Amino acid sequence: MAGNKMAGKPNKSSQGETVIRIEAMHKWFGNFHALKNIDLTVKSGEKIVICGPSGSGKSTLIRCINRLEEHQKGVINVHGTDLTSDLKDIETIRSEVGMVFQSFNLFPHLTILENCVLAPIWVRKMPRKEAEEIAMQYLERVRIPEQALKYPGQLSGGQQQRVAIARALCMRPRIMLFDEPTSALDPEMIKEVLETMISLAEDGMTMIVVTHEMGFARKVANRVIFMDAGEIVEENDPETFFNKPKSKRTKLFLSQILND
Repeated sequence: MAGNKMAGKPNKSSQGETVIRIEAMHKWFGNFHALKNIDLTVKSGEKIVICGPSGSGKSTLIRCINRLEEHQKGVINVHGTDLTSDLKDIETIRSEVGMVFQSFNLFPHLTILENCVLAPIWVRKMPRKEAEEIAMQYLERVRIPEQALKYPGQLSGGQQQRVAIARALCMRPRIMLFDEPTSALDPEMIKEVLETMISLAEDGMTMIVVTHEMGFARKVANRVIFMDAGEIVEENDPETFFNKPKSKRTKLFLSQILND
């Protein structure tokens, strides 16, 4: 099924063309029904925050978007490509979709610069010199160019997560997925990572962020989605979502998380 192509330039008004389309999607782990009848459309330049209690399916949903998890039913279409078991289509989508995880997933035996150039060289077939120039641009962007020749173990958690963001950006993705990127960080390190993500959002990057950082959601999101028990329970613009939630489950979740 053909899909829309991405608009030439992302925009902040979320009026761009559709870049992700999910229809009637289901995911099982054995007999456990992890995702139930998921419908979601993401526009070019849109920032979506997904929240919900632990085990609600948030991370599984975004992992399905780049086939780190396989959905069993329904449609996932990214930039006009339906996500199936076809390896070529999976590679196409992964080259367009960057992902940042809770754990930084950096190679400990490689320098920061080497971590960043690995995928562009091997996947994009980019010459090393060009890959290193791009890597340094993005390390500058996340404000740690001076760490390029160090190893991950020599950096703080916040710095390592910023490296992980730079590494994903080195592939020049059109979409960035963030899976609770601050949950493994000490409180004082969270701010520096969120500031990096806010800067990306301001530049018009299409972003889907699983997080409990509600201040970030209020400031950055075009839409906030609340999930529970594998379903999308509610979605709305931040002001309506936080001030006038409709579902009892949403109200209970917000009362707990905002009062922590």
